[in-house]
Amino acid sequence: MRLRGSVITLGSAFAFSLLLSGCAQQAIVQRSVTPNPFGYQKVSAVCHVSPVTTAADSTMNVDMTVRSDDGLCAISVQKSFGSSYSSFGVNPAPSHGKAFLYNYDGHTYVNYTPATAYAGADTFTAELIPGGGKKREHLVVHITVDATGVVVAKPAVTAPTPKAATTTTKKKTATRQTTRRKH
Repeated sequence: MRLRGSVITLGSAFAFSLLLSGCAQQAIVQRSVTPNPFGYQKVSAVCHVSPVTTAADSTMNVDMTVRSDDGLCAISVQKSFGSSYSSFGVNPAPSHGKAFLYNYDGHTYVNYTPATAYAGADTFTAELIPGGGKKREHLVVHITVDATGVVVAKPAVTAPTPKAATTTTKKKTATRQTTRRKH
């Protein structure tokens, strides 16, 4: 009997916490280790994500530092009620890398992979669509890309260079027509 009372108490506490989480008015954003559902995702050796800030116009901003070692840096995003977004897009796209968004296990993941050996700044905006006629949300990702220790291997064989095209001109030659006389 006592165990049953504990279960009800825990269940009530869980239900109460769910009700309180529904009161949140902003999206839940956190840095995470990507679950890698595709089997080919490599995480960068350096991936630091700042806490998300929200501007007066409701645009969310986050700072990211990542190494350009052909690995990604991920941010996990959820709607205010703790579920993934219905749809999403990227506009504008990053100039020096690629952004990849997908839903998995109740989260929307925003991945960024910089161009290999690039060092400098990059930025992109993830458009997050909650669905149900609600207004789109924007997450602007400000990126600092570090190339420390990144070495790009040179190809073992260089590609042949095509020969320069040569132009030839044909000379016109005049031909004479001769006629034979009959004798």
